[in-house]
Amino acid sequence: METHASSFSSFRVYLRALAQTPSRFSRRAGSVSTSFEELSRVRARSGSDMIKSLRWFDLIGFGIGGMVGAGVFVTTGRASRLYAGPAVVISYAIAGLCALLSAFCYTEFAVDMPVAGGAFSYLRVTFGEFAAFLTGANLVMDYVMSNAAVARGFTAYLGTAIGVSTTKWRITVAGLPNGFNDIDVVAVIVVLAVTLIICYSTRESSMVNMVLTALHILFIVFVIVVGFWKGEWKNFTEPGDSVHPSGFFPYGVSGVFNGAAMVYLSYIGYDAVSTMAEEVRNPVKDIPAGVSGSVIVVTILYCLMAASMSKLLPYDMIDAEAPFSAAFRGKSDGWRWASNVIGVGASFGILTSLLVAMLGQARYMCVIGRCNVVPAWFARVHPKTSTPVNASAFLGIFTALIALFTDLNVLLNLVSIGTLFVFYMVANAVIYRRYVAVGTTNPWPTLSFLCSFTFSAIIFTLVWQFAPRGKPKDLMLCASAVIAIATLQIFHCMVPQVRKPEFWGVPLMPWIPSISIFLNIFLLGSLDGPSYVRFGFFSALAVLVYVFYSVHASFDAEGDGSLTLQYVESQLEVEESKDHSLKV
Repeated sequence: METHASSFSSFRVYLRALAQTPSRFSRRAGSVSTSFEELSRVRARSGSDMIKSLRWFDLIGFGIGGMVGAGVFVTTGRASRLYAGPAVVISYAIAGLCALLSAFCYTEFAVDMPVAGGAFSYLRVTFGEFAAFLTGANLVMDYVMSNAAVARGFTAYLGTAIGVSTTKWRITVAGLPNGFNDIDVVAVIVVLAVTLIICYSTRESSMVNMVLTALHILFIVFVIVVGFWKGEWKNFTEPGDSVHPSGFFPYGVSGVFNGAAMVYLSYIGYDAVSTMAEEVRNPVKDIPAGVSGSVIVVTILYCLMAASMSKLLPYDMIDAEAPFSAAFRGKSDGWRWASNVIGVGASFGILTSLLVAMLGQARYMCVIGRCNVVPAWFARVHPKTSTPVNASAFLGIFTALIALFTDLNVLLNLVSIGTLFVFYMVANAVIYRRYVAVGTTNPWPTLSFLCSFTFSAIIFTLVWQFAPRGKPKDLMLCASAVIAIATLQIFHCMVPQVRKPEFWGVPLMPWIPSISIFLNIFLLGSLDGPSYVRFGFFSALAVLVYVFYSVHASFDAEGDGSLTLQYVESQLEVEESKDHSLKV
């Protein structure tokens, strides 16, 4: 077969390739893959296969470990003190429902296409290469930033656990700007240690996660039991200061939903479980149980923790930054030691969330490398460990470097928006894939519905966030909701599904993914302006990478047929081995 010359063989050839960028972009940006290609030809680029060693309980452990980190020890206090009051319990239930709906969308794809690419692969087979790369790049960046933030948070909680100030763990460099001048060596050691674990074996990583998660849950149970034991039921309805609103809903229904938007960030992490799909023994049974089960278990734990805290203290006396540890630290009846215990529990939670997130980011990067939009070096799976060692090591070192210098508050402002955007895109992809068959179905009715429904959700969110209270606001909210429901019902009645999932599918199609779309847009509306500026910056950076590198590398891979050749060669080797065994 005639091979295609590389666009990067020389500077002159690269300039010639850049001149052809518009035509190459139009050819590759909308190119979609298929489930068969993702499971065979694309996966073959990693060389060795990942071992299928995980069961449903491993996935539940990864899901719990990924979600129940240190975030709940912070977001619960802020949501209760500033927005929901004791009704923060309902806020967690609403956020858990939102997470479960998004988890359903992930599960349908993961069962049908059990590969390590997660959302990147799902969008590539639905909306094409460019949309997948844009969202995948943002997601990997969010993973790296959040993991660096989590690693620095470990230093703070470890200091709380053993009673040593955080400043003694870090080195301040006077010549660096504020926010980047506190050198955190402990965070770097933690990140590199976790990197070694995930490079060694996924099975052993699961065992480590199980042990740490079990210890973390013990500490959470301790917090729940002590809160219910030492607390008073009157704190659910009475504030500490009579000047503040009273009752279970001190800030009304809007406060409950604003609280839900804040605590939803504590659920981010279950999407990493979908990247383990390639290593699951029985995807049809294990993935639905693992993904949905972990979200349900975490929701129950969060609601009990929120109820425990609300019983322990009146909502207006809760420390917004460290609600649980501060509640015990201020006690004079011999319970100050409980604050140190909570610090130990949060430290275990940080380690599990870091472990799961770093497993997820490496698998995203591995599959992006398989598609040639980043160097194929990232796609290699080590034949002895059966893990994506190159991607794991590179992202681990990158995360460690960021955690070394960058302050926690700087990092936290960079995360969340990209993840919520990916959840929104996956929900859209589920609907599109059910109602559109490429090449045989007119996609415009489905695209028109997705655009109009998104627009209705955006209008509802803007009115909710910015319109002053009163009847006009209520009327506009009702009108937006009615238009969204009517649009959904018309689409449901007039556009037939062209594809039914073979093994597992989202129930009540298209209602559940549509509700997920609506809720993710609503939650995106709760984020601040600088978050959108940074999201725009990273998206623009991803577009530049795609235009100047990815589209040309992808075009070269298509031209020389490397994917097809490698797959055919691997299949021939399998057939030869079968023939040899038969002769023997």
